[in-house]
Amino acid sequence: MSTTNKQTITSGSVHGAGPTDSHVLAQVEQDEKGLSQKAGDTPEITNLGWDESPDFIEDSLVAGLSNEDLWMLIRRFDKQVYRVQAVPDAPVQRLDLTRKDDDEFSPDKLRATLERFYTTIIVGLTNCIKHIARLRSWKEPRRTAAFCTVYLLSWLLDLLVPTMLFALIALVAYPPCRSLMFPPAPIALVNKDTGGVQKPKAGILGSPDSITGAPEKFKGEAAEQEASNLVASVASVAVGSAVGKHDQGVPDDAPLEDDVPDAMEIVSNTADAQTTAHGKVPTDSHDKTRQPMKQSVMDAANVSMKVIGDITDTYEKLGNALSPTTPFPQLTPRLRLVAVLGPALLASTLTSCYVFMKLSTLLIGLAFFGDPVTRRGIIYMNRRFPGWQTLIELQNSLLKGIPTNAQLALTLLRIGEANASPLPPPPTSQDKVPSRPASLHEEELTIGATDEEIKQAALVKPDDHIQEAQDSPEKGHKRTLGSSILGFFRGTTASGVESKRGVDRLRAAIGSHRAKNRVGVLRDRGKRIAPNGPVAFDARCKGKRGTVIIDSTKEPPLLYFTTDTPRKGDAQLEDRKAGSVLFTMPVTDIQEMRKLGGMGWKGKLVVGWALGGKEVVDGLLITGKKPEQSYQLTAMGTRNQLFNRLIAIDGQVWASC
Repeated sequence: MSTTNKQTITSGSVHGAGPTDSHVLAQVEQDEKGLSQKAGDTPEITNLGWDESPDFIEDSLVAGLSNEDLWMLIRRFDKQVYRVQAVPDAPVQRLDLTRKDDDEFSPDKLRATLERFYTTIIVGLTNCIKHIARLRSWKEPRRTAAFCTVYLLSWLLDLLVPTMLFALIALVAYPPCRSLMFPPAPIALVNKDTGGVQKPKAGILGSPDSITGAPEKFKGEAAEQEASNLVASVASVAVGSAVGKHDQGVPDDAPLEDDVPDAMEIVSNTADAQTTAHGKVPTDSHDKTRQPMKQSVMDAANVSMKVIGDITDTYEKLGNALSPTTPFPQLTPRLRLVAVLGPALLASTLTSCYVFMKLSTLLIGLAFFGDPVTRRGIIYMNRRFPGWQTLIELQNSLLKGIPTNAQLALTLLRIGEANASPLPPPPTSQDKVPSRPASLHEEELTIGATDEEIKQAALVKPDDHIQEAQDSPEKGHKRTLGSSILGFFRGTTASGVESKRGVDRLRAAIGSHRAKNRVGVLRDRGKRIAPNGPVAFDARCKGKRGTVIIDSTKEPPLLYFTTDTPRKGDAQLEDRKAGSVLFTMPVTDIQEMRKLGGMGWKGKLVVGWALGGKEVVDGLLITGKKPEQSYQLTAMGTRNQLFNRLIAIDGQVWASC
């Protein structure tokens, strides 16, 4: 890897201690180059395929990473990062997107955290469990016999701990050992109980890295959909518990039980209704436990969200240390891990089992009974070495400089900006994914099954197509009293939403600021509006339809909004008509960016239920250094694309909020 810089970071844009490792690595000249890095030879912005079919992009956008992996990283980055603030100093770990202590809680952020936990840790642990099941099943006799022999010899020679540490060092330092010791296999194809082949839960093996094996158009989408459905299912069970569904048992002949709408599907104060039904008064004046318990639950949810986020961060960092992605160092992280495991291996060979057990039980006793000594020791360390607890955290010591997936995605986005070739947004599957099996080479799988057994498990059975056709929405369902009632309320709600939109347009016309921000937030599903990047993005500002443009010909780059319709490739501010520009702002002045919901999460629930053909278009709040530099962009179908360009285009050090 060469150390020649493509360009220097904008003067004055990085505060305090200077740029992070992400800034520096994004501008290092690479020996191997992708499309984005090759485009850096020209000063003008290069369009690498924005709003084009993924088939249009033939080569890798970034060297060392497939386009599908790149798109998966950016797609999950869009879901994970909601709000960022520029901070004056680079953090100890020398990377952006560290969470602030006052990280705010929101239902959307909790959902994103749980989905990330699923796609990162739950899927990984499931894969690990199935590898163990394969070993225990003896369906791969040579591999299991080799593990068994090594284990028995280590046990007989009292070298069990050194052997395990040696195996860990081999897995860390020499990546080919991983596929040799643990040959990969599709997760959904392996039975966790028997270790043999099973029919995937989705009925077809359409994706190798998802638990259900559901079909996917782009890598990672099946696991993301599993995570979304898991969170929704857990939430529905929680709602059902709150409203007392099936309370004290329901008689088989209960009148109207099948016709009355399910309370879990109605947005209302059903918990209060359940309390009232038992003769209690669900008001704050009578129930002094309500508000304290609500606050306790919110505090616990916030703490849990942070703990889950920290666990997921550590898991991702370990994964990126074992399998680094360019431009991050390829060898240094593994050597750092070996430097920790090596002395442990040496110590284990010199320590008998008796001494090991005595030391372990002594440490347990000290931890349990030594609280006074521990407290005094912590007070002394805080006085003598302020901040020592921060320095010994994993992310600031052993895993320092190793990115999470979000930090990796930000660095890749910065590579595109450093080479004047912004990375195109990830494609998404708007249409139904066809039920076809994923590409599979049966002869390369060593899961103790014949090729015919693997094919039978991976392919769709003819009966599955018949059942799928029977369950399709095109087939008419029996209309019940419950569905009629729901249809009535859905129609009434839809009329109310449309009336509210009309009132908002009228209030916006007479100058209401809030009404202006709601104009245009609903549009027909799937409707595409140009322009859509990489320079110009369709949006509204103060209710006016226009375009937000990044003019990279200026130094520093300039962000502005115009009601003028720009020609393709025309981004310069001087070409705009007089009076058409509502605001201008240097990108270096941006101090905070916050993604905003077009109608709030409650409004989205109502619109999603009542207006199936409409979608809510979200917005972006941009705040600068000066108090008057606060601009709210609304009705942005390409909100994430603009956010990703602005977060990567300059040298600010960003913290996640």
